[in-house]
Amino acid sequence: MLGRYLLYAFLIYLAYRVVFHLIIPLYKTTKQVKKQFREMNKNMQDHIHQQQSYQQTTTPQPENRKQQAGDYIDFEEVK
Repeated sequence: MLGRYLLYAFLIYLAYRVVFHLIIPLYKTTKQVKKQFREMNKNMQDHIHQQQSYQQTTTPQPENRKQQAGDYIDFEEVK
């Protein structure tokens, strides 16, 4: 009878240790890592959008680069 109580007490202690020293910290760590990945992904997307908007404003559009008919093009003769 005493052995049974000791077994139950040991199993409860073991369950307590598993829950509070393994499962809960693992859950918190997983949650934190997921949050950091989301933030990193958002920062990467923001950076990509900034680069694209910068490239669009700095590179001339093809329709703006059309030359008028009869324009003179400078060239150097290569010997």
